[in-house]
Amino acid sequence: MPSPNPALLTLPTDSSDQLHIAGDWTLNNYSELRKLIGRVPQQQRQSFTQVDMSQLARLDTAGGQMLAELLGPEQLQRVSENDPDLANERRTLLQRIASSCTDQPESPAAEPMLVIALLERIGVSMLGFYAHVLELLGFIGLTLSGLVRNLLRPGNWRITAVVAQIEQTAFNAIPIVALLTFMVGAVIAFLGATVLESFGASIYTVDLIAFSFLREFGVLLTAILMAGRTASAFTAQIGSMKANEEIDAIRALGLNPLEILVLPRVLALLVAMPALTFIAMVSGLFGGAMVCALSLDISPTMFVSMLQQNVEVKHFLLGIAKAPVFAFLIAVIGCLEGFKVSGSAESVGEHTTSSVVQCIFVVILVDALAALFYMEMGW
Repeated sequence: MPSPNPALLTLPTDSSDQLHIAGDWTLNNYSELRKLIGRVPQQQRQSFTQVDMSQLARLDTAGGQMLAELLGPEQLQRVSENDPDLANERRTLLQRIASSCTDQPESPAAEPMLVIALLERIGVSMLGFYAHVLELLGFIGLTLSGLVRNLLRPGNWRITAVVAQIEQTAFNAIPIVALLTFMVGAVIAFLGATVLESFGASIYTVDLIAFSFLREFGVLLTAILMAGRTASAFTAQIGSMKANEEIDAIRALGLNPLEILVLPRVLALLVAMPALTFIAMVSGLFGGAMVCALSLDISPTMFVSMLQQNVEVKHFLLGIAKAPVFAFLIAVIGCLEGFKVSGSAESVGEHTTSSVVQCIFVVILVDALAALFYMEMGW
């Protein structure tokens, strides 16, 4: 085979199996060396039986990399060790280049098929979900044990902290809860009047509003608002304390962060949630009554009279019974995500968002399960 460049490289021929390397293998000749090596067939590289470097003039790191690409790291290591005419500094340079090429990670394997990648992602997500559920159940157990333990020890009750949390979670949330449920009640009344009017059953709009708010919308809307307002606040407060190492200081003082940070918030929300749910029910009924009075000529007196005749008290009790369950879950999830904050502002934001999403998901899931249970029980 003719030599691509006799001044720098002479390839083996049929009569000679020796590769001759000559000239300056330096950065100045990098483009020429790159073209030269590119002309050598891929199957012929790293397969030379003999390499002669006796005519090699100058060599630097760039030239050594070119030699490693041409000869391969193993053959370059062997040549640098066995060539007696090679200067010590060049021998050291080539050996280090060969060892660095050997230590390089292997080329990444081919990407898996789309279906396999999708199944892998689903499996990883399910494992993460399973671990998170176990963690949540464990924290719920710790919280319940702490509640029972403190109920038997009145001296450990933190009344001031509980009252302060009730003010933040209940009294400060009354305007937004009342306004939102009032508007939703008005919207449901408009929809009921529009749909039921075509059937000549506009009078049943009162029953629609009553059943929807007493059984579902009152407690559900309140729980969603608490998930976005209170759970995020719990996570941000505890997460900031975790980032500032205040929780570690509490432990260093011999105190239990669960009793100081979690239990007052759980108790406050257990008190606040039923009260806010009741306000949401009343506001929703009031919004529906106003629309009925303006659009359907159903006076407030007639509205209240129909409520008394057609709606039983059990619907109110079934709705309000879900409020403590939602309150406990929202408070526990919000506090747990706060304790999981690592120590940066970004971590606080991530876990605050996760807290809100988890609370809303759990609230809707539990509400759906409760609706199925009520239906099966004939309530």
